[in-house]
Amino acid sequence: MTDSTHSPAFDAAAEFDRQVRTLVALGYPALSGRTPDRFTELVAPLRAEVVARTDSAAYPGHDPAVTGRVPFVLVVGRELAPPEGTMPLTTLHGGRLPGFVDRTFEPGSLERFVATEPTRPPGSDGVHLLFDIERGEEFCGAVPGDALATVAGRGRTPLTVEEGVALLTHVPEVLVKNKCFSLGGSRCGDRRVPAIWISKRAPKLGWCWEGNPHTWLGMASAGARHA
Repeated sequence: MTDSTHSPAFDAAAEFDRQVRTLVALGYPALSGRTPDRFTELVAPLRAEVVARTDSAAYPGHDPAVTGRVPFVLVVGRELAPPEGTMPLTTLHGGRLPGFVDRTFEPGSLERFVATEPTRPPGSDGVHLLFDIERGEEFCGAVPGDALATVAGRGRTPLTVEEGVALLTHVPEVLVKNKCFSLGGSRCGDRRVPAIWISKRAPKLGWCWEGNPHTWLGMASAGARHA
């Protein structure tokens, strides 16, 4: 048995650097029309905020597959890298098959699933930080509309599509069977709620109806955004 009180402290700076390396290795600079050096320069100012705001002591023995909690993720907005291009860059933890966008998103419809007013990304550079993320498996089996109301009542915010892809990109182990998550921060004006779950041994970006519960689908949320 592992004693979490003797686990190494979570190193926010090292984790930020790892996330930047991940994005560079996956080709995000090219997607955003930048060289790797220019892309790294774009996100570098966020590093100090990560160090200042991350409570390392709150994540002893950090294991997101078990806890469903992640201290922060670096998010690249759709104006730089649209989800249609970034979702195929994701995989399951230990998997090889690329993520995909479900065919129930008719051509051109995904671009209409934009951030709601409360979840609009901050800043103007197309990159931001998302802090204190929870996978939200407590909401598995709950109606998404009810889950969103509970999340708002706690002063938290649902994730957008881009934030969900970022979470999966940086921390693929957070997506596990029967603990997948909705992304209620992006809507298109109807009752559809985007979600990421596992299908055909790969991550899938799809959607479910706002009033339909699913035993394997919770509601991901975060504590704050910063740019």
